[in-house]
Amino acid sequence: MKRRPLSAAAALTATAALLLAGCGSGTDSSKGNDKITGADQGRTNDTSSPSGSASGAAKRPKITLPSDVKNVFENWKTGDATKDALLGDVKERINATDAAIVAANPGSEALKFYYKGEALSGAAEWIQGYVDDGKSITGTVRFYNPDLLMVDKDTAALAYCADESKAFDKDRKSDKAEKDPVTRDSYVAYNTRVQRTEQGVWQTTSLLSDRGNAKCTS
Repeated sequence: MKRRPLSAAAALTATAALLLAGCGSGTDSSKGNDKITGADQGRTNDTSSPSGSASGAAKRPKITLPSDVKNVFENWKTGDATKDALLGDVKERINATDAAIVAANPGSEALKFYYKGEALSGAAEWIQGYVDDGKSITGTVRFYNPDLLMVDKDTAALAYCADESKAFDKDRKSDKAEKDPVTRDSYVAYNTRVQRTEQGVWQTTSLLSDRGNAKCTS
């Protein structure tokens, strides 16, 4: 099966909600009957850790994913130092979430570093669901079409899409991936609100997902 949907931690600001409309035209192909347009378009892929380049005085946690779990970020660099630092911290938040699922650790310190408030409690609850069901994750997720709007110098709204067609839940006991045909629900639109701390860390304070959203599947 595809990875389970992330529950909405909180309603987003009106600004972030508007960004969903621009979440994208780039998509991936489908192996099922629900063909997704725009497959395999040429983009710059970034699979490196952004920790070293992220700005600010805070010491960022080291996050390591197993070899069978990979996140690919397409066009997540703007050339603007502030925006790239923000996108780098969002990348690490995504990696921290996957690492916490793999480790069956909803109390991960890395989660507390990159999430805040209701977004943190929502992420911990989501990860706990994996723990309770005896599941982990495997495969590759492609994150694309980031749409970033700086609300002020310390606040931003970020929308992006995720292609989970090559990512799956995995049973912890059998270590087998639960694979189902790719459908529109393999594609997810995300809307987030991000705020910068005094130490320069961009924390996700609200997060909303919409599986099968047309903006990420057409």
